[in-house]
Amino acid sequence: MVARDAPKIGGIVLAAGGSSRLGRPKQFLQFKSKSLLRHAAQTMAASICDPIVVVLGAESDEAAAQIKDLPVATCLNENWRLGMSSSIKVGLAKLIEMAPEIDAVLISLCDQPFITSEILNRFSEKFAVTDVSIVAAKYNEVNGVPALFSRELFIELSRLEGDKGARDLIRSLTDLATINLPEAAFDIDSPQDFEYLSHLLLDR
Repeated sequence: MVARDAPKIGGIVLAAGGSSRLGRPKQFLQFKSKSLLRHAAQTMAASICDPIVVVLGAESDEAAAQIKDLPVATCLNENWRLGMSSSIKVGLAKLIEMAPEIDAVLISLCDQPFITSEILNRFSEKFAVTDVSIVAAKYNEVNGVPALFSRELFIELSRLEGDKGARDLIRSLTDLATINLPEAAFDIDSPQDFEYLSHLLLDR
């Protein structure tokens, strides 16, 4: 298959939640001497995505201060308590405002610390040589985020509701490609998850 002209991919980092299970915003947990928020924003900034929007919510002033020197835009989801879907909609609206011509959007989370910029670039590269609407991560026998969505799905993304984010959209469509990504299986939702991450880093 012949690759299309290099598509223009925008990036969204979701970092708005209050992390009720963890008891404090996970964005500020330390990973390799930096916060998860800064790590995720730097990772996306080092990818081929442009422009990049980081969606903030809980303790937004502190969060914005941590990434103000990075080449990313921030936007505030005032309704972050309504769940991840609200952050996707706010981030997508900001991204389209900045770059209405983008061909697709790559969505990542701030609590998947083993995702690298090289991994994120694989989504754009796969999208460039396929005609699919979604390129999703595949792990633990499910498809999920990080995930790339073509512009033909922007309306569907803007209509999402609840805390499942784009999960149902990803799993309802057959017009997708997947990338085997065991690194995406680990995210941080509880103190036990963070303790496990800390032990992993000590063992390396």
